[in-house]
Amino acid sequence: METFPVLDNYCNYMLAVLGRSELTVKEYRYDLIAFFRFYKRDHKMVPQDSEFDEIDISDINEKILKKITTDDILVFLIWLSRERNLTNASRARRISTLKSFFKYCHSKRHIIDSNPAYDIETPKIGKRNPKYLTLEQSTELLEQAYNSPKESSERDFCIVTLFLNCGMRLAELRGIDIDDIHGNILNVVGKGNKERTIYLNQACLDALDEWLKKRSTLKIKPEHSKALFISKRGTRISDDMIQIVIKDLMMQAGIDTKVYSVHKLRHTAATLMYKYGQVDIRNLQLILGHQSVSTTQIYTHVDDDQLHKAVESNPLASFKPEDK
Repeated sequence: METFPVLDNYCNYMLAVLGRSELTVKEYRYDLIAFFRFYKRDHKMVPQDSEFDEIDISDINEKILKKITTDDILVFLIWLSRERNLTNASRARRISTLKSFFKYCHSKRHIIDSNPAYDIETPKIGKRNPKYLTLEQSTELLEQAYNSPKESSERDFCIVTLFLNCGMRLAELRGIDIDDIHGNILNVVGKGNKERTIYLNQACLDALDEWLKKRSTLKIKPEHSKALFISKRGTRISDDMIQIVIKDLMMQAGIDTKVYSVHKLRHTAATLMYKYGQVDIRNLQLILGHQSVSTTQIYTHVDDDQLHKAVESNPLASFKPEDK
């Protein structure tokens, strides 16, 4: 899909300067394309019966950007609510995208005189406990990956093992290079281009050992020689392929793929560490690479058993007043 120079420059700015992940920038680009398609249709710049997904926005220029108002953005958000039935969380993301883009146009590029998204409020999003696999489901997923008849079984089992034991994000796992591994220590690059250390347990080391043996027999393209996880084409495995692998394994394990996804494996790892490993919340924050401990605290609400035991362990739990 052809866009326009300012949008392309903004996306490059997000990647190179702000250090946003490729997935985040892809989502922002998608949101902005939708906004400018809507703007063109709403302002009758294209025939009203135009197929929405085929509206060309390559002609958006600085003159048009200067004309965009707060009302234009509000009308777009109303349309999203009525026609696309988006949740508050989804609308909040679109608003965040628009705020970021127009701030860039106003403060960084000085293309527009004022920011039309500046005063738009973000809807409140209720906090929800993260969805995660049970210990039994996690074990079944690992079993399915290990016993898979596929040629890629060693690779896929290693991927699942790292997800469930280390709590990595998709982009972090995909980006691992061979030389990021030093014994039982793995260095990964997370959000904001921040590097953190992950300590590998025995299950991870064993899975890596089996995969590296298999990897050594593959024909790998020179430019991808450092990549840990390789596709059958000899290139670094893509985000989409990892998602397909996990979805297929989940389906084989009888796990509902409408509820659970790759990112839920990160939630699962965090929950299992907190529930069974009694990991301190600050240490869990470091393992997951959260910037704020408030993000990590969602995992302190998932274990009702621990809360029940905490109350029962109170020394006053068995106190009974004597009869007068």
